[in-house]
This record gives sequence, C-alpha cells and structure tokens, in this order.
Amino acid sequence: MSKSEPVKVERRGGVATVIMNRPEKRNAMSPDLHRGMDQALAALEVDPEVKCVVIRGAGGNFSAGQDLKEFFRALEDKPAEAKQIQEVANRWRWHRLYNYDKPTIAMIEGYCVGGAFMQLLATDFAVAADNSVFSLSEVNWGILPGALVAKVVADSVLPRHALYYACLGDAFDGKEAARVGFVNYTVPAEQLEDEVAKLADRLMAKSPVVLRAVKQAMRQVRTMDFDQARDYLEAKDTAIRVDDPEQSYKVGLSQFIDKKSYKPVYQPFKLGTLANGKPGA
Repeated sequence: MSKSEPVKVERRGGVATVIMNRPEKRNAMSPDLHRGMDQALAALEVDPEVKCVVIRGAGGNFSAGQDLKEFFRALEDKPAEAKQIQEVANRWRWHRLYNYDKPTIAMIEGYCVGGAFMQLLATDFAVAADNSVFSLSEVNWGILPGALVAKVVADSVLPRHALYYACLGDAFDGKEAARVGFVNYTVPAEQLEDEVAKLADRLMAKSPVVLRAVKQAMRQVRTMDFDQARDYLEAKDTAIRVDDPEQSYKVGLSQFIDKKSYKPVYQPFKLGTLANGKPGA
C-alpha cells in the first residue's frame, strides 16, 4: 500500500472495507488520515452498492491512536487548523459512525490505542484477534483520554473497568477486551478476516431498512426513560412499515405462517421475494 494514500477502500460484494493506511506508523492518525476517513465514510453511506462497512488498519495493526507529532505538536501554533481537524476527527470517529445508516464492523488486530477507541466503540460490532493489544495510554504521557474517548469508554463498560484501564494505562489483549465489553468476541489472528466476512454476510442477509432501524433504536433508547422509549419505538416501527420496499413485516410473516419456509429463531426471511406488492415464496 502506498504511503501517499492514508485511506484505502476495498470492496467484496456488498462489503466495503475502509483501511487506515499508515502501516509504517501503526496507522497513527494524522490530519490527512482523518480527512480521508471522513470523506470515504460519507461517500460509502450513500452508495447503493454498499450494504456493510468494515473499518480496519493496514499492516497488521488497527491504530496506535493519534499521531503525536502531526496531530498535536505540528498544530500547537495553528489554532484555526487544529480546531478544524479536531472537528473532522470527531465527526468521522463518532458522530458519523455512531449514526451510520449501514451496519459497521471494527476489525481489530495488533494495536488499538488511545484515540482509536472512538472508532472502535462507534462501530456497531467489533471482532478482535485474541492477541491484539489495547491500551488507554494517555495517562502515561500526561493527559486524560481526550476528545470523546473518556465519555465513550465510560458509557461502554462497567465503571470499574473504565477507571482501571484509564487510570493505569495498562495494555490488555483481545480476550480481556471481550470480557469487559470493548469488543463482541475474539478469534485466533489467522481466522480474523474470515470471521469478519462471515459476520458481514449474516448482517447483509437481513432487511436493510429493518436492520438500520433496529441498530438506531438500540442506541437511542439507552438515554431515554421508559415513556420516551415506548413513544420512540412505536414511531420507529411505523416508519419501517411506511419506508420499507421489502415490506419486511408482511413478507416475513407470510413466509413463516403461510409458506412455512423459514424459522425466525434461526434465520432471517428471504429477501427479494415481494412480487406485485404481495409476499412471494
């Protein structure tokens, strides 16, 4: 991979893999990388051929966090540029990914450090290699976990886990990351690509409209009380039925009750079977 391209995109079927491409720096995030990631994710979100997005790093590492030289020191005397790139960095790593219309998967191998926890925890799913290395190392070089790192870490795991790793800065492996809840699960490093591909294929078998609504709903209700959540979910359910070309509810119900062609506990209904506005086989 060329050093001149801080971000690359690879495609396989409906899956787009967005690659942080600074392997010589363990994919430490520079201003150019942030701009490239923001632009790539914005384009893929509206690409009709893309059904699922994977975020990974080049050269065997996810990301070593922010590039201390290019992101911090080089911008110390450039407040306007620093503010602008901080906005871009926060946008793609959190606001864009967290609310993304399509399912997203973080594929973690090698190092996942500091600022990289934002895109790790903004994605919908995360699969890691058993031997990957995680660290909230900011405390070891004199700052707190900045941007939104402290917030998203505190929201994602139990308070004692968040305090322990943020205050000590200790490194921990993928299995520990799964135990405390930073990732969904881990596999041996040599199985990681295949496992992520399998997860992406399973997600793409679902109704895209319903899957988008479900993941957005699960995120939003976390900060609501019960009455707010009930009203929100009722409105969301109505919106699915109005804006779903698959008519997923009717098709799924017909395939289960009338056709007896699938079992929803074990598999999704078959997509693309709506004919003349009526459920198909």
